[in-house]
Amino acid sequence: MTTHADDLAARIGAPVELAGIAVRRPDRVREGVPAELVTTDATALVKRGDIDVVIEVIGGIEPARALITAAFEHGASVVSANKALVAADGAALHAAAEANGADLYYEAAVAGAIPLVRPLRESLAGDKVNRVLGIVNGTTNFILDKMDSTGAGYSEALDEATALGYAEADPTADVEGFDAAAKAAILAGIAFHTRVTIDDVHREGLTEVTAADIASAQRMGCTVKLLAICERAADGASVTARVHPAMIPLTHPLASVREAYNAVFVEADAAGQLMFYGPGAGGSPTASAVLGDLVAVCRNKLSGTTGPGESAYTRLPVSPMGAVITRYHISLDVADKPGVLAQVATIFAEHGVSIDTVRQQGKDGEASLVIVTHRAADAALSSTVGALRELDTVRGVASIMRVEGE
Repeated sequence: MTTHADDLAARIGAPVELAGIAVRRPDRVREGVPAELVTTDATALVKRGDIDVVIEVIGGIEPARALITAAFEHGASVVSANKALVAADGAALHAAAEANGADLYYEAAVAGAIPLVRPLRESLAGDKVNRVLGIVNGTTNFILDKMDSTGAGYSEALDEATALGYAEADPTADVEGFDAAAKAAILAGIAFHTRVTIDDVHREGLTEVTAADIASAQRMGCTVKLLAICERAADGASVTARVHPAMIPLTHPLASVREAYNAVFVEADAAGQLMFYGPGAGGSPTASAVLGDLVAVCRNKLSGTTGPGESAYTRLPVSPMGAVITRYHISLDVADKPGVLAQVATIFAEHGVSIDTVRQQGKDGEASLVIVTHRAADAALSSTVGALRELDTVRGVASIMRVEGE
């Protein structure tokens, strides 16, 4: 804001004055930040009547929610990077903004510097979006990329991600899919014009993905990615939102997304397939998105208008994961003897799950059976696996993974 003050003023139509900065540790050295602007009293700062825009990059639910609400009540618009709060309480925040004639912008909450929220909310406002599919967490993509390229196990790849600063000391939010689930909720809500919260998103992390899963994917001409998938049902009557590891063909553009990068596919009626790609996290990418929102909000202030608020007119229900239809890759440990494959195939048939391919390897009385299904409902696959576990010839279910991107 200070280095590019003249450019920002030219783009907005008026200069932007930095009025105050609320921090937790005031004694910390911050190069280039005027010490007289620093305070620990965030509440007093957002309640100042002369503040036009509040930028919130605290994260979490509280005190961020109380501060944002107070900012609206005292006439300020808000630019936020807080995915957790928007995913959990976006409807109430939008309502508070609208009640006070203010803006709520949060491009930085999803996919860092990649323009995604505004294209969905504005550029595609005249189109019908049917699917959003993508990699929205850089830490997990780095881990899976290293497992795929080096043959490392999950723990080894996580250690490397931590050493390089891609993973936090406590990586739970990333590796268990909470971060991606929050982003999926935001994207689904905007794309489908309906309310979707993080509680509506089916979530699976990548901690159970093994080197054997990666190797199996490679044999199929696939790789494994942690995907956020938001879909409108074929009949248009409902939507789904989910986050989980999945195998995708190497021919799919998402398969080539390496390291800590993000990429998101958007499929719409008129626009067709669009791909958004770039750095999904980090200080500078996040700052780019924040400043983009700041320019937009300031322009709205000068013109006496507000930008688009919440659009939830469709009120579509969110279907449970059991209704989701996709392909599956199942690895079974079975007894290596005649008739086992026939028993397993019978179980699949009885539960209405069609088998696409089977691969069996056996040695010393034990065998590995790898099955890839045609498209089936998650509920049907779950009941199939439950029945398989009851067979004496099935020693265990080594892994189950969805196959996407076809």
